[in-house]
Amino acid sequence: MTDAPLQGGLDTAPSGPAQGVWDYADITRGHLRVRTLVSVRWMVIIGQVLMLALFGLALSYRAPYVGCAIVIAAGAFLNLLTALAWPPQKVLGDREAVAQLTFDIVQLSALMALIGGTANPFVLVLLAPVTLAATTLPLRPLLVVAAVGSLSSMLLAVLALPYPSVRPEPMVTLEFRLMAGLANVAGIGLIATYVRQSVVEAARMALALDVTQTVLAREQKLSALGALAAAAAHELGTPLATISIVAKELAREAPTAAVKEDADLLIAQAERCREILRRLAATPDKASDAVHERLSLRQLVQEVIEPHANASKAVRVEAIVTGAKGSRSPDIRRLPEIAHAFTTFVENAVDFARSEILVSARFDADTITVEVRDDGPGFAPEILAKLGEPYVTSRPGAEGSRTGHIGMGLGFFIAKTLLERTGATVTFHNAKPRGAVVSARWNRSQLEAF
Repeated sequence: MTDAPLQGGLDTAPSGPAQGVWDYADITRGHLRVRTLVSVRWMVIIGQVLMLALFGLALSYRAPYVGCAIVIAAGAFLNLLTALAWPPQKVLGDREAVAQLTFDIVQLSALMALIGGTANPFVLVLLAPVTLAATTLPLRPLLVVAAVGSLSSMLLAVLALPYPSVRPEPMVTLEFRLMAGLANVAGIGLIATYVRQSVVEAARMALALDVTQTVLAREQKLSALGALAAAAAHELGTPLATISIVAKELAREAPTAAVKEDADLLIAQAERCREILRRLAATPDKASDAVHERLSLRQLVQEVIEPHANASKAVRVEAIVTGAKGSRSPDIRRLPEIAHAFTTFVENAVDFARSEILVSARFDADTITVEVRDDGPGFAPEILAKLGEPYVTSRPGAEGSRTGHIGMGLGFFIAKTLLERTGATVTFHNAKPRGAVVSARWNRSQLEAF
């Protein structure tokens, strides 16, 4: 069983370079709050005081404690000034944040320079400002802070007083200091990269889920209309009864035939409204238009290609419905998730197809399959491996896109999520010799309208 192809025009597009899209508002805008900066600083200052107490009281090390106290006091004074000058909830600008964290690195470096530089194992505290920058700042400010931290680590290898000890002679060589400085630089790079990647992935997923929840919230609102209809039927019953009584009184005491005719019309319309409301209250889930709530596979694929049917004369779009011999063509429930998802797939194909896009629906006794196939270059291997995840796209920019749509990498993620909520099994693969294929498969019982 085969329906005649439905033809229309679409445009074609060359493929663009694959890229992972993550440079969005939550990442490109810093969010270091004054409260966070002040709290972390107090913890570092307390740690510095405890370190000096360990050196002087527990280990009896000889060190310039007066100079160390001045450096720590300078850090405490700036932190107190920061807490008083700005409200705790203020978000620092990128330059402000870089200046504050650079001061922290300089203050820590000055303290380390007085007590051994890179020979002192506590030099690892230089990682603290860089880690804070990795979690709260965009990429460029992070690189500035990391560069300052790395430079300070290397300078501390050669510009520092000897490591304090009960013995007057130096305990470590210059070579050890240099290697310790390089180790600190490596630690800064490794930890900053690790923390940064974790923050980016968390923000990606959070935003993607927010977008998906927004899309699904619309469907939930539609589902709630049934209950709303029942409530409306209950609330409107009393005023309609009052209208009916008053109209009957008017009809009985009408002074003229015209007034009586109008009153009878009011009675008839009020009764009609009451009958409609009775149906809504009894079966709110069946109050919608039965004809509209079901459609054939041919109608489905037609609705999917219709928004892009006349984009260009250079590319042909076809919709074909085929069925197994002896199988009855199903009428399916109208599910907005399916139409939205496959419209997204067709829109993506428009930007990559060379000459043809085919939307096909197939059915047999047990299953229904809907597929979008184009004759473009297909999915790039690095894209195919991650399709269905948020922020994965190879769509051209606005200047190279036939549809004019700038992809964020959320379309396939949302479409796949919506289809899987209807019970579909969604697959992506490349056709031979070329082209991309997106397919969704259901059991007939999941979609068929009875």
